[in-house]
Amino acid sequence: MSAQPRVDSADRELRSVLCPPGSKLQQKQPVKKHLSDNAKSLTFTAKRMPLSPSILRRNGVSMNASYSSEASSSCESSPLSIASSSSGKGALRRSGSNSLRGNLTEERGDCFSDGRRRCAWITPKSDQCYIAFHDEEWGVPVHDDKKLFELLSLSGALAELSWKDILSKRQSFREVFMDFDPAAISELTNKKITSPDSLLSEQKLRSILENANQVRKIIVEFGSFDKYIWNFVNHKPTQSRSRYQRQVPAKTSKAELISKDLVRRGFRSVSPTVIYSFMQTAGLTNDHLTSCFRHHECMSKDEAVS
Repeated sequence: MSAQPRVDSADRELRSVLCPPGSKLQQKQPVKKHLSDNAKSLTFTAKRMPLSPSILRRNGVSMNASYSSEASSSCESSPLSIASSSSGKGALRRSGSNSLRGNLTEERGDCFSDGRRRCAWITPKSDQCYIAFHDEEWGVPVHDDKKLFELLSLSGALAELSWKDILSKRQSFREVFMDFDPAAISELTNKKITSPDSLLSEQKLRSILENANQVRKIIVEFGSFDKYIWNFVNHKPTQSRSRYQRQVPAKTSKAELISKDLVRRGFRSVSPTVIYSFMQTAGLTNDHLTSCFRHHECMSKDEAVS
């Protein structure tokens, strides 16, 4: 018995759209039609013919599941707009839509009760503080020295904590590190740092103290930490246009350049991945997905400032 021919993913997806999963197109038996007693008997064999778009349209099914790359951030227009008749609707949804829903959800994100779409790392089940962090802070250009140093320190804490944990302890961080005032922190010692709960390891705590000293030196040299850090991007946020979360990088060559310069100046816990997370949070780069409603808003904020 000869081996079954291999079927690639494209053919498999097409077949799943044309017929319900698990079912096979049955071959019709030969149909014989006698014209008359005096004429010779002619045999017509019914052949399987591919379903053409015109046939599908007559049956009430449209094969045009249109989807725009510049997807709207509203939930009103569904990406799976496959119109079908009542007879073919269930089969199409069970087969064709399942293969598309994964990619489309990643691209456009889940639909929230407020009718707006967000980045794929935010879901309707996320904590409210996490959603607020995405909606109000992440990706917004920051130019205040204290706020920049806070976000740099919190990004460094990602090596030990998640953003969810960091945000839940954010007030404790601000109390311990005196609202992340570099001048005030640089006067602290390890013995003076007290906290009702263990925020970070001793190594991370020391790195924040040391980084505060280096920030003070940068302020003396450049006038502000804001001028120093934004100079790496020519004082204008980088506007990425990622459609899928998997397209968002963990680090970039720009982050590696900043990391290298900070290490040269004596900073600690500033790896390229930490720096890129800081760049995303502080708005040096706009990494909101293009389908997220915040992508355009953060871009508008940048245009308003410039």
